Amino acid sequence: MESAQRRRFSIIASHLRPITSASEQQQQQQHTTPKVSSSILSPSLCDSSSDDSEKHCNLEIDCVFCKIVRGEAPALKLYEDDACLCFLDTNPVSPGHCLIIPRSHFPSLVATPPSVVAAMCSKVPYISKAVMKATDSDSFNLLVNNGVDAGQVIFHTHIHIIPRKAQDCLWASESLQRHPLKQDQEALHLVNNIRQQLSFVDGFEDTKDHGTTLIGS
Repeated sequence: MESAQRRRFSIIASHLRPITSASEQQQQQQHTTPKVSSSILSPSLCDSSSDDSEKHCNLEIDCVFCKIVRGEAPALKLYEDDACLCFLDTNPVSPGHCLIIPRSHFPSLVATPPSVVAAMCSKVPYISKAVMKATDSDSFNLLVNNGVDAGQVIFHTHIHIIPRKAQDCLWASESLQRHPLKQDQEALHLVNNIRQQLSFVDGFEDTKDHGTTLIGS
């Protein structure tokens, strides 16, 4: 059981496969009032007034999170605003495990504009406090799986908030082998390489001259 929990936590798969009846689908089609807090469905924010919007909409047709945003799939919503949406994970690692997603479709965190990431992250303190109180937890993990090798399953940016309790054995830290960082030439080469790559990132600006020292960075 413990190994199964560890495997589940290592990949954090948010498999949402909603099944709706004909009556539920009819109710969803009749739902036209946006941002009603008591509803578990959200209306579509997809605007097809431009070619770019239409292209994005076509890419979002099969995305389960986009279906939730459009009100075409059910979700137990905890919070929503004009930028993002938070709802319970349907395969939770712990009670209260929830996801924060942007309303617009972005396949990964690195493809998400900084302003959208900021909007999502700004809600983390408030939502996490509420979730911890509601679940009688004293801690939480904030997790993002970015890319297949990191365990990303649904390619719509999302942040996991996972409530934690003492001795819940969810995060098997003892099984994660860590090695002290050696401040040698290999580490210096890695630092310089990352800094060089940062200089090619659009919109990124570093106003400090870090130099090449191994100490004090």
